[in-house]
Amino acid sequence: MLNRNLIAYIELTLAMAIVGSSVVVGKLLIATFPVFLGAGLRFAIASMVLVPMLIGREKGIPSVSRKDWLFLFMQTLTGVFLFSIFLLYGLKWTTAAESGLISSTTPGVLGLISFVFLRERMTLNKVMGIAFTLFGVIAINLIDASGSVGRGSNPLLGNLLVFGAVVGEALVTIFRKVVSEKVTPLMSATVMSVLGMVMFLPFAIYEARDFDWLRTTIADWVPVTYYGIVVTVVAFVLWFRGVSKVPASIAAVFTGVWPVSAVLLSYIVLKEHFVISHLLGAICVLLGIGFISRESLETRAKQPIVKDSV
Repeated sequence: MLNRNLIAYIELTLAMAIVGSSVVVGKLLIATFPVFLGAGLRFAIASMVLVPMLIGREKGIPSVSRKDWLFLFMQTLTGVFLFSIFLLYGLKWTTAAESGLISSTTPGVLGLISFVFLRERMTLNKVMGIAFTLFGVIAINLIDASGSVGRGSNPLLGNLLVFGAVVGEALVTIFRKVVSEKVTPLMSATVMSVLGMVMFLPFAIYEARDFDWLRTTIADWVPVTYYGIVVTVVAFVLWFRGVSKVPASIAAVFTGVWPVSAVLLSYIVLKEHFVISHLLGAICVLLGIGFISRESLETRAKQPIVKDSV
């Protein structure tokens, strides 16, 4: 059991570290490719990997009901299309470090959306988690906001767009709750990648007409390839392999690796400057994740482990 859990913890940690790196890689991607073209290429690459993987593991394309197709479409619209647009455009005006911290507020936003729209019970842990998440966002945006060195050209606008991406990501979880259990995580990821590619296609073609393909180098293709394969495919596989071995409530704790990874990599890879608001914001956000994870542990610890097929 110890070895099984240890392997799961490693898989979950690596998955969230990769998710954190996606913010840094997104910053590198938009330095070369326009937003819609870069995102379209990402999901085209991911689709080329996921479709054969799905066919191989599921022995064909599983049948999906009309209701499930509707919610898969809504998941793609909010968690792939709008998420990518908000995040990549937000990265134009803010830093990768701040984007990573804002993105990590997803558990708090999800708790608030669940309370407002799904009428889920609001416990003390949830209230504290949402409150600390809000404090973290305020710390990131207001402390040292007046001309601080090392921040983006318009951090408030950039962070607002990234927060829009967070809302889109949270809605994915909401829609996932009403999708049939027959739709496996691998099926969801594949459908969302293919639909995402289709959604970005017309805009990507428009941007591709004026894009100077001859000036791109092998180094320019590394971020989009990494985004398509490592972030979209590898992180997914690692996450659901880990979740299949431990309760989801335990897995939720590992989302705290996301902001830590994003901030550290932004300093190491992008050479972004340290800002005191990053530290204060990160502490608040991690505390928020801790309270929400504690709530999950208390309410779901006695439930049986649900194993997802990957």
